[in-house]
Amino acid sequence: MADEKITGVVITLNEERNIGDCLRNLKQVCSELIVVDSRSSDLTVDIAEEEGATVMVQRYLGDGPQKNVALPKAQNRWILSLDADERLSDEMVEAIKGLSLSDTEHDSFSFPRRNFIGSRWIKRCGWYPDRCVRLFNKEKTKFREVKQHSYVEGKNIGELKGDILHYSFKNVGELFAKPDRNFSTRGAKILYEQGKKTSALGPFIHGSAAFFRQYILRLGFLEGVDGFSVSLSAGVNHYLKYAKLLEYYRDEKVLGGEDFNRVW
Repeated sequence: MADEKITGVVITLNEERNIGDCLRNLKQVCSELIVVDSRSSDLTVDIAEEEGATVMVQRYLGDGPQKNVALPKAQNRWILSLDADERLSDEMVEAIKGLSLSDTEHDSFSFPRRNFIGSRWIKRCGWYPDRCVRLFNKEKTKFREVKQHSYVEGKNIGELKGDILHYSFKNVGELFAKPDRNFSTRGAKILYEQGKKTSALGPFIHGSAAFFRQYILRLGFLEGVDGFSVSLSAGVNHYLKYAKLLEYYRDEKVLGGEDFNRVW
């Protein structure tokens, strides 16, 4: 165990399939567990409490704000943040246990992350090493207060060996329609609230650019069918995000039917 205690934090929404395994995985390096739940309708909260986690119920505020909700309640200054579908590899567990957090010069540490479809590790399309900062000193830094694609704003980041294992999608179908997640709608709502606009060509341009970036520039074509699927999914999601944004400005009925208090 690292020489300072660590608090594990997980944000959830209907994660009964994942939360138990996630918390048991975190217990290997964390003395305290906090789950920030966005009003799940399944057994997520019950399972989290059974695993000894403190559960905070909080309407979803967006990626960064939601991940920062638990920081004032955490008893330890070092925070390890995982999503419910992420796990620490055995190598990462040993790397964290070997840290000297009481006198480190770093305010945070980054991990490479393996992203999976089913049991298949996708090594290209920009999906690896996909390094992200998840272990940090809450007295020195935290997640950016932005609603989408937030990250820890570390100023002196150490790099750890060993991977986070991210079981992103249980099959190819979830690339395009993951239950309880509508990534393009969330993105469109955030852009609309920021006052962003797009042209009639915007959806096509953004969708095509996303596909080209994943499939060509990030070598998705070397991943075979999975690489094409990942790249196509990126293109479709970017197309839909900007098509929905355009629709908010073009159709008052559609705009009036959206609940902007619910990001999903």
